[in-house]
Amino acid sequence: MSGLIIGIIIAAVVVIWIVAIYNSLVRLKTNRENAFADIDVQLKQRHDLIPQLVSAVKGYMDHEADVLLAVTNARRAAENASSVNDKIQAEKQLDVALKGLNVQVEAYPDLKANENFMHLQNEISDVENKLAAVRRYFNSATKELNIAVQKFPNVVFAGMFGFQQQPMFDVGEAGRIEMDKAPDISF
Repeated sequence: MSGLIIGIIIAAVVVIWIVAIYNSLVRLKTNRENAFADIDVQLKQRHDLIPQLVSAVKGYMDHEADVLLAVTNARRAAENASSVNDKIQAEKQLDVALKGLNVQVEAYPDLKANENFMHLQNEISDVENKLAAVRRYFNSATKELNIAVQKFPNVVFAGMFGFQQQPMFDVGEAGRIEMDKAPDISF
């Protein structure tokens, strides 16, 4: 009889231990999803400002229509992305398109002096700074989840429960190539 009681106690401890692992993984997954919800708020604000920026620039840059089209298409793709991972990929493309627009804007001193354009640039800069902060938080939450999924004994149960490593929100390959280029500074 005492062997049966010991067996039941051991089984109960194992079940409680597995439930604790599962709950820990759920908490980390939820933190990551919440962090991405914060990113979504900033992305929505960014997406709302982009058409205004494109309109302000359009009059000055008629012959660079392909740059404006790239920004518009990238914004549309980012808005239509449905999953977190699709949104991450689409936002990377939008980042590259916006950097291309900024490079083109440098060639138009009258545009840079325009009050409406400067106001929009300041608003977008503010959104980009907030976006950088919430991306850092998202990546931190993702890192915590990824570590928990890989740690022993969690790794034994994570796959069974459907938990897997998730991608970070980084600059992507195109952004990395752009960052490796020397800045073009002219006076």
